[in-house]
Amino acid sequence: MADAKPFAMPEGATGVLVLANGDVLWGRGFGAEGAAVGEVCFHTAMTGYQEIMTDPSFAGQVITFTFPHIGNVGTNVDDVEANDPHALGMIVREDVTAPSSFRSNEHLDAWMARHNRIGLAGIDTRALTRRIRQGGAPNGVIAHSATGEFDIPTLLAQAQAWPGLEGMDLAKTVSCETHYGWAGGAWHLGKGYDDSTAAGSVEPAADARRPHVVAIDYGSKRNIFRNLVHAGAEVTVLPATATYEEVMAANPDGIFLSNGPGDPAATGEYAVPVIRQLLDTGKPLFGICLGHQLLGLALGAKTTKMHQGHRGANHPVKRLSDGAVEITSMNHGFAVERDSLPGNVRETHVSLFDGSNAGIETDGGRAFSVQYHPEASPGPQDSFYLFERFVGMMREPVAGNN
Repeated sequence: MADAKPFAMPEGATGVLVLANGDVLWGRGFGAEGAAVGEVCFHTAMTGYQEIMTDPSFAGQVITFTFPHIGNVGTNVDDVEANDPHALGMIVREDVTAPSSFRSNEHLDAWMARHNRIGLAGIDTRALTRRIRQGGAPNGVIAHSATGEFDIPTLLAQAQAWPGLEGMDLAKTVSCETHYGWAGGAWHLGKGYDDSTAAGSVEPAADARRPHVVAIDYGSKRNIFRNLVHAGAEVTVLPATATYEEVMAANPDGIFLSNGPGDPAATGEYAVPVIRQLLDTGKPLFGICLGHQLLGLALGAKTTKMHQGHRGANHPVKRLSDGAVEITSMNHGFAVERDSLPGNVRETHVSLFDGSNAGIETDGGRAFSVQYHPEASPGPQDSFYLFERFVGMMREPVAGNN
């Protein structure tokens, strides 16, 4: 359904997107009825909409999918990164069709409604994506009413009053509430995910135990833990607010810093002091996405809000050590500022889309991180070496502090 001026609602409209600048885009609602306010971004992946919607990194955001046919394979119980969707809603071009995959057990419309998430179809997603590319990710309200009744002035006021993601700590809202042990490795067709830390994963030597990773959950994706297990590790997950003493009490061989939503500087107020103490132990430390940004802050670098961010499954990243190019999955609206990196920190990866930083490591390499998501496997195996490197480092004796 074409864009329309405010209050000029076209016949049959049951959904609307109201941007903070006053633009009103009419469409057809699906999923839950109601309204939700957040940052409107776009995602260029052609597949994986269920994983994207359940990625905790999308908390506070409404996702515009650039691929027009979203929902055509339905939903299932395996393709999720968390128990519930964390993205506020989705905006798509075409109406959601009946599922065409043998793996589907629920229509996307029903899945969205069951999880109280709003969908909006019939939008010119190319035009909306151009707006975001040119003007940055705007604040907006997505709304769905089966009767087509909307209070546009109220929705506009909500969009304009929302403070935006900059300065917002969302990690606490999506993190686990208590520590737990993770079990389960790689997924296999017809079998699902491995139900133990041994099945289907890389086995340690007969006389060696699995290295123990303590993962700090700032809004983690489950597939990260699955990849750590598949690479040969044992995983224990702690909340975002875990103290240094709580992390060390779990007796880690290495520490993992997860992905997550919000402004890293805001989360860093409580996370960075803990990470600095963990760096002093000399234990291997590996961070992804928000974890990459928090490691950068802990090492003395700065982070900044990006104009539109990177969200897609086909982002080329250059590995500076050998010039190899990895095809990566990205989802971030903040970035580590290259020019702020201290002398004892090396840049290891660079985005070939815009040249922004995509990886760092400390002298000696005991702590390293990447801005992208190696667990999403768009390559599909381009970046699994990072998990293998981390697990291999934990098998080595600690030579000294960073």
